[in-house]
Amino acid sequence: MSSSEGAPESWISSFCGMMGHEFFAEVSEDFIEDDFNLTGLQSQVPMYKEALEMILDVEPEEEDEDEEEEEEEEDEDEILGDDRPAFRRAGERRHARVASDLSVIESSAELLYGLIHQRYITSRPGIQQMLEKLEMGHFGSCPRVYCNGSRPVPVGLSDTPGQQTVKLYCPSCQDIYTPPNSRFHSVDGAFFGTTFGCLFFMTFPDLDVAPRPVDNPLSPVRASPAGTPREPQPTEINGVRTASFAAGLGPGRVYEPKIYGFKVSDRSRSGPRMKWLRMKPVEIRELDEMTRYESQHPLADREGDMDMGAGAAQNAAIARRKKAPMRRRRYNTNPGMNGGEGL
Repeated sequence: MSSSEGAPESWISSFCGMMGHEFFAEVSEDFIEDDFNLTGLQSQVPMYKEALEMILDVEPEEEDEDEEEEEEEEDEDEILGDDRPAFRRAGERRHARVASDLSVIESSAELLYGLIHQRYITSRPGIQQMLEKLEMGHFGSCPRVYCNGSRPVPVGLSDTPGQQTVKLYCPSCQDIYTPPNSRFHSVDGAFFGTTFGCLFFMTFPDLDVAPRPVDNPLSPVRASPAGTPREPQPTEINGVRTASFAAGLGPGRVYEPKIYGFKVSDRSRSGPRMKWLRMKPVEIRELDEMTRYESQHPLADREGDMDMGAGAAQNAAIARRKKAPMRRRRYNTNPGMNGGEGL
């Protein structure tokens, strides 16, 4: 394959352009050429050097020497005729070995690129490239109905190759799913790793994870279940936008089985016994742990500690820590003080 300018397509572009590899980002050659980014991969990939040369489209160094040796052998065969069959058989064996190793090098190159890709997407340029792919819809949408088309990201359940295939992590319901399209079912999840999913949304806290309908319980102003208006909710708690926190969960976002319009009991075998896994507080302020702690521990309960001052409180704590081991040492060194005998 060749690009529009006529230049041959690189191995990385060809690999990422294959069907089923739409989730992959194109790792820059500068990242691959930095030995620090490849630390520890040599022991995990067979034929590491050859695989790395294939990824970077580097010609093997011994190729020219092999061609010269073959030309010399051909010249000798022409001069000596059939008296030198051993050299011809050696050349044929070498060609057969190279042909058989090519498939091994190709599979090793895919494994090596996947492990490099796992590290690249956690770097600044890599995570920015994955953001662009998310905005263009390369990862699809969450299959859960109540997530309203939330945009997930690919993640892995293990950092070790060959354990699990790639999954999709949805920030709206905070759950993972198998990709609906079967062409992704053969992609190794280790090529995306266990770190990327959470790191991605921590890097972009202002990202709208899902379209929010009018009755979304996380909207800044909403009505209570009884219909009475509630006070405006905070737009941000601890640096996280409340509108993007589990947008697909909460009241009205959990499926409730019904029979002829009547809700099925939670104790029923077919009832939503695990519904609590998808619940969240109606009042978003309950997630603010600092505010909740201050409400449960009024200032009057802490006046004694505050009056002591920071230095006095610290000295008192140090004194308490010093006294306990001293008492234990006195008891151990004088076991007969309490009328007992030493052990």
